[in-house]
Amino acid sequence: MSGPARWILCSRCRTICYAPRLARALHVCPECGFHLPLTAWQRLDLVLDKGFAEVPGPPSGDADPLEFTDTVPYPRRRAEARARTGLDEAAVCATGSIRGWPVVAVAMDFRFLGGSLGSAVGELVTRAGELALAHRIPLLMVTASGGARMQEGALSLMQMAKTAQVLGELDEAGVLTVSLVTDPTFGGVAASFATLADVVLAEPGARLGFAGPRVIEQTIRQPLPDGFQTAEFLLAHGLIDLVCPRGELRARLGELLAAGSGAVPPPDPGHGVVTDPASLPEGNAWEAVRRARDLARPSTMDFLAHAFDGFTELHGDRHGKDCPAVVGGFAWLGRTPVMVVGTQKGHDAAELSARDFGMASPAGYRKAARLMRMAAKLGIPVVTLVDTPGAHPGIEAEEGGQAMAIAENLRLMAGLPVPTVAVVTGEGGSGGALALAVADRVFLCANAVYSVISPEGCAAILWHDSAAAPRAADALALDAPRLVRLGVVDGVIPESAPDDHAGTAANLRAALSAALHELMALPRAELAARRHDRFRRFGTPVPVTP
Repeated sequence: MSGPARWILCSRCRTICYAPRLARALHVCPECGFHLPLTAWQRLDLVLDKGFAEVPGPPSGDADPLEFTDTVPYPRRRAEARARTGLDEAAVCATGSIRGWPVVAVAMDFRFLGGSLGSAVGELVTRAGELALAHRIPLLMVTASGGARMQEGALSLMQMAKTAQVLGELDEAGVLTVSLVTDPTFGGVAASFATLADVVLAEPGARLGFAGPRVIEQTIRQPLPDGFQTAEFLLAHGLIDLVCPRGELRARLGELLAAGSGAVPPPDPGHGVVTDPASLPEGNAWEAVRRARDLARPSTMDFLAHAFDGFTELHGDRHGKDCPAVVGGFAWLGRTPVMVVGTQKGHDAAELSARDFGMASPAGYRKAARLMRMAAKLGIPVVTLVDTPGAHPGIEAEEGGQAMAIAENLRLMAGLPVPTVAVVTGEGGSGGALALAVADRVFLCANAVYSVISPEGCAAILWHDSAAAPRAADALALDAPRLVRLGVVDGVIPESAPDDHAGTAANLRAALSAALHELMALPRAELAARRHDRFRRFGTPVPVTP
């Protein structure tokens, strides 16, 4: 008797799963959590709203430009793949929506010649990108491939450039692109459109790389580390943004599409900041430093939980590292999507150590730069939250180009074509803080400080005595009243008690909403020019004339 299989063997744990139950679990093994392969149509059914429409691909034909034959001729091998899968090629394209947000989606199918990237697949991916470009709607690419199609020789190689080219056009047009990496994604697909998207997600355990593990082992004659090239390995090395279980994909993708849809200015709730230094209480500068370092005060993650309506954290600098001292991603202020980037210290010894005490590495600044460029592409504001004693001073940081990473951020933020607001929420230490604070509006929490150097460092250098730190703190004018007088910050955000995170977060939300309400009303072409004028004036005794 023929018919659909009622029992399916999990290829990882070898558990026999009841097929209907497995289907209800989205083909995720209930015993070990292994994400079993899906077809291209199953992928589209999984993530798209009902009623999506297939976009016809290029004429299928039987082109065989190389007249290639291995054990069988290429046309016959392709015909067998069509008969076995019911597909014309190794990918399917559709238009539809995810949670109501329009999208063009292209999904690959590994069953069809290993999901290889041939001319027809390259054409289909390119046409999908061009359709997204024409309608200015996001592009979603679901990848599963062994690489370029050998039977088409150099023509398949050219598809890497062709698809990368359309991704570049989408970047220039400000259209969001999202890649969902599924197992496996290797070779020419990994080295082109799969990793060029603004946001790269991966299913748990999905493998991605240029060379396959067997090729690598045979080349270097060394065993590979556990989990090599898996999604979790890639996340830890800063190469993808998120590992997303199958059951959470629709929600996560919907959040990303919503954030990339454009910003609506928030209502003006009242400024929520103090701009007159005379109304700020004068105090002891050293006490201000001690308050700024209080571990009970809210951190970036606390503000994200209390001041914003949602947060999707994105990871990695896409160069091999993910700095734990810098967190960033899409968040919301009411109906306004923003890109939030902040330094994270922590509230106890374990978190402080895990977060490198809020001292960013070059990878942290490069992650911040990547996210800010994405915000500029999509036309959404940037909010930075700064609480750091300074950039990480270690050997590895210097080897990684710490000075260059900071300098690049200063230049990048100076020219961003979107509204930017920076808030020093605790310690604003030196260039490590400024690298996230070249903004249209710069605010300071009432008990925060902002300085060229720590009081201890200043005392050691100028007084040759670290015990002179209180004296140095006063000399550095690093507290709120004097920073407002100097014009270094535009206003001060009132604070509640250190452990009243929600109270301080409410004040911060009001300040951000008011600032963005004002800035988003300005023509984008004026933002960088106004920002230039703001920083050009510092230290100038007389007005600058062109």
